[in-house]
Amino acid sequence: MSSIVTDRGIVHYETFGRGKPVVLLHCWLGSWNYWYSTMEYLSAHKYKTYALDFWGFGDSAKQGSFSVSEYVRMVDQFMERMGLERARVMGHSMGGTVSLSLALTYPQRVSRVAVVGSPICGSGLAFLLKLSGYRQFARVLYAVPGLLSVSMKLLSLSYAKDWRTLYDMLKKDLSRTTVESFSASIRDLRLTDLRPRLGELHIPAMGIYGRKDNIVDPKQGELMRAGIRSHIVHYFEHSGHFPMLDETDLFHQTILDFLADS
Repeated sequence: MSSIVTDRGIVHYETFGRGKPVVLLHCWLGSWNYWYSTMEYLSAHKYKTYALDFWGFGDSAKQGSFSVSEYVRMVDQFMERMGLERARVMGHSMGGTVSLSLALTYPQRVSRVAVVGSPICGSGLAFLLKLSGYRQFARVLYAVPGLLSVSMKLLSLSYAKDWRTLYDMLKKDLSRTTVESFSASIRDLRLTDLRPRLGELHIPAMGIYGRKDNIVDPKQGELMRAGIRSHIVHYFEHSGHFPMLDETDLFHQTILDFLADS
């Protein structure tokens, strides 16, 4: 297990392979582990992947502010410490929103950016995710023994075809997530709206959205089309919110084609 110390505490990360750097950012309630198979795949194609745990999640520090802007600063600090002057950056869900925000805030850091099932505007989040941003609701979920775990298991049934794998990952990651990071991060994501700034993005950007996504409205991909000059948007017909689980081979080939395009 590798980590660095930032001004907000420890950031845990894992790295695979050798070659061109790719920074991978996970979803809300997730961790670096969601990228494991993608890291293996890309490392076999001459990429060095770095997957981080956001503050409040996984094995990173649990104190501090859990917001998109703070996570952008976290990734910038990470890249500085790791000597990554510029890299391809990709994020899933909340991680994709952070990836786009990083490219807009620190354009010198990002050569290409890809998002997977990511909200461009927080209004695209499902109702239950919006509700989770209210502290009282989150505290009830954490206060009642087993309620959060059972809720995640039931929801996993409709989130991915391989719901057992998803639930196993969620269960592990939930055990390392505090009620504050659970609630504050999704609350800030709900209030985020990148639409006014998308025109500032001058690097290639790709979006992947599952047609069956019931966590983030797949129509968020159309906001990328409307706002970003150099864009590619793919819709996976048989995927929900986790196309890396639902259509793994297609997902890996699609991101490889994008990352490799010069």
